[in-house]
Amino acid sequence: MTVNSAPARRPALNIVLVEDDEGDAKALRRAFVRARIANPIQRFTDGVEALAFLRGEMSQVPPPNFVVLSDINMPRKNGLELLEEIRADPVLRKILFIVLTTSEDERDISAAYANNVAGYILKSNAGDMFVDLMATLDHYWRIVELPEIHITKVSDDGSQYPDH
Repeated sequence: MTVNSAPARRPALNIVLVEDDEGDAKALRRAFVRARIANPIQRFTDGVEALAFLRGEMSQVPPPNFVVLSDINMPRKNGLELLEEIRADPVLRKILFIVLTTSEDERDISAAYANNVAGYILKSNAGDMFVDLMATLDHYWRIVELPEIHITKVSDDGSQYPDH
């Protein structure tokens, strides 16, 4: 007996892009368009901004379904420092975090995997295949089950209240 059931409709996976280089951010957005990926993208230019958003310290909080794509080499708080703080946070540590960077330094690669990244992708290796890479990522996060992460909004006085 065959049971035909439509797959459950999943909410769109939001992308938290942490990238300081305007050209790389535009290239990523173009690759998503070419790969027909319409996921909402929220961009931050360094780890300080991204962490404030992820912790609910900005005017909006992240939705429960998102993935972080982060560069490493950024001002104020680099991608590895951001990753370490996320992994140390009991609420945020479950975030799917993918590094997308120019750094081929073995120390960066080792540090990223020591902090449980889902992948470490060199921008230079993507090259002409960048659109294919984005399509592969899209297929990946469509089939894996990701934990929902519910962030609470932090008010001006430092207290927290639910985001819903």
